[in-house]
Amino acid sequence: MFMAAKASAMHHPNAAFRSQPRPHKSAYPTTRMQTRIHRLSEDQGIVLMPGCYDALSAAIVQKTGFSAGHRKWRRLLGPSVPLLRIFPIIVDADTGGGNALNVQRTVKAGAAGCFLEVIPAEEHASKIASARDAIGDSDFFLVARTDARAKTGLSDAISRANIYMEAGADACFVEAPRDDDELKQIGQRTNGYRVCNMLEGGVTPLHTPEELKAMVFHLIVHPLTTIYASTRAIIDVLKTLQETKLQHDPSQFITHLRTKLHPQEEADLPKWYICVR
Repeated sequence: MFMAAKASAMHHPNAAFRSQPRPHKSAYPTTRMQTRIHRLSEDQGIVLMPGCYDALSAAIVQKTGFSAGHRKWRRLLGPSVPLLRIFPIIVDADTGGGNALNVQRTVKAGAAGCFLEVIPAEEHASKIASARDAIGDSDFFLVARTDARAKTGLSDAISRANIYMEAGADACFVEAPRDDDELKQIGQRTNGYRVCNMLEGGVTPLHTPEELKAMVFHLIVHPLTTIYASTRAIIDVLKTLQETKLQHDPSQFITHLRTKLHPQEEADLPKWYICVR
């Protein structure tokens, strides 16, 4: 069940939105356990989450010392699912898979948390509340995303983020701030935990974790860094294969590739490969 949200004193710049009914709030939005993501944020100050584009990359992210990862929901299938039991991964669940009932199923699929994103503010707040009721006291970190900055401006995006926090989200993610001033405004004007997206080639300036921590962000997502690096490596090795056409001893080429791995990493490769077989 949903309880009607209390009237908010916060001014909302969108008159059409103000005329709509107030968004629903979870029946128990303050009944939260400390999730693994909360604890990581407290322990580390800021949590860096590289993108995992398949089960092998997720295993590598974990083995190289990162505490959490990020991936798209549609890739969260098959053999990658057991990995979620030992490595916290927050997934981008888009709209949650449909209506409020599907959102409740989504949050029970095994990830450590998810991003939810819906354009109409009223619908988004209702889905956040529905997800919160399904989460209850389980170990699940709920992030409310808004892409409103690109369409209706930063102030509207910040207002929406705060409404979603009121509806029951653990953190907010205001997508695509344009400069450092906008990043700082998000840090100063939004409530609760904050997520920042570091996208190479995107509109948001790239910063180090410490710089973003000073702007009062708590989680940093690098969604494409690993896939860019993997693509570069694949292109390079295929060019080498094309140029040599294996005219030389193939074992020398394989030895060259394997020497780039630390002995322990090479020993772990069979275990990582099991994840994607």
